[in-house]
Amino acid sequence: MIPSNLAVDVVTGSMVFIGMTILIFGLAKLAYVPLALSFSTLGYRRKRARMATYLDELPTVSVIVPGYNEEAVIENCVSSILASKYPHVEVILVDDGSTDATPRLMAELAASDSRVRCILQKNAGKGAALNHGLRESSGEVLLFVDADGIFGLDTIEQMLRGFNGPKVGAVCGDDRPVNLNTVQTRLLTVISHVGTGLVRRALTMLHCLPIVSGNAGAFRREVLELAGPLNEVTIGEDLELTWRIHKAGFRVNFAPRALVYAESPSTLKGLWKQRVRWARGLLQTLKIHRRMVGNPTYGIFGIYLAFNAINMVLIPLLQMFVLLAIPFLLLHNVNTLPQDAIALIAWLGLALAVALCLFSMALNSSMKDTRHLWTIPLWPLYSVFVGLTMLVALIQEIGGHPAKWNKLKRTGVVSIAR
Repeated sequence: MIPSNLAVDVVTGSMVFIGMTILIFGLAKLAYVPLALSFSTLGYRRKRARMATYLDELPTVSVIVPGYNEEAVIENCVSSILASKYPHVEVILVDDGSTDATPRLMAELAASDSRVRCILQKNAGKGAALNHGLRESSGEVLLFVDADGIFGLDTIEQMLRGFNGPKVGAVCGDDRPVNLNTVQTRLLTVISHVGTGLVRRALTMLHCLPIVSGNAGAFRREVLELAGPLNEVTIGEDLELTWRIHKAGFRVNFAPRALVYAESPSTLKGLWKQRVRWARGLLQTLKIHRRMVGNPTYGIFGIYLAFNAINMVLIPLLQMFVLLAIPFLLLHNVNTLPQDAIALIAWLGLALAVALCLFSMALNSSMKDTRHLWTIPLWPLYSVFVGLTMLVALIQEIGGHPAKWNKLKRTGVVSIAR
């Protein structure tokens, strides 16, 4: 048995090391701020110079909507797509063996508009539904959206503007919460501005955007034919496909004005299931593409994947260790930081969080969402929550637990005006 004084020294030293690691990676992410500004500046210059994009060619667009028990949301989704200003669009609805009224509603939507087609299949998962829709589609651009997604009038046009060069193989839009009726979804709205408004802009500048959101993503058909269809085994099919597109030598862009509103989890149970699924999707993708991680053969993207793995997998686990170590040290009357220092760090952290949120909202032209800033003090609890989901996801992956989709139960709540 380790003597208590030695155990205290080991835990204290570990906390110092972990604290420095977390601090270094946290400070490194501050580089996102100037990169995001550079993205916006470059976009403004391109717009003023009227530089050509894929939109100028008016390609045909196939919007593929997979669905499983989506009766509460499917009509809003399809009507928003059909209201688009873009003329050359078809909508492919794929029912994945729903047990509610979704097949009937999809059939009615297809019967009411010639641009809509309805496909039925036995339950096989989201990846299989998307691949089925892909095979049945005819568009030069494939746009994937979940059945709860709501388009703006110019979402498709903005997505096509993101294809601003021949090496751009995919474009990720900006997916934002549509249901702002709970404290939780308001917090997620605030956090999403940093994750999309700030981070996606910055990573696009580095050619390192690692994911084209499954709810707001567009792909050139020829790129999908080269990279291959969606992986029907992993539950992170959008992430895994994006890494394959990078691997094939194509770039991935962010289109910040291509807005798609979708439901965020409104309950802790729903949020837990979603975040565990996301974490398992990342772990599965890391396993599939482990040779890319840290590999300079894939340019800066390969190097970034190592940073991303540490930041998304290791750092949350280290935070769990710190939380477990604090009660141990308190029991032994060890205070690694003076109370004044702890208070200073807390206030600095809060000020930085507010500043980043305001900056990101300004980039997104969404200053109206400052009304939700009062939820920021809940952010540390959310970080702990996410760390726990990664720990559980890792245990499930190591244990070989079946990977379930755990799709959110839709509410149909819409809190935004298009």
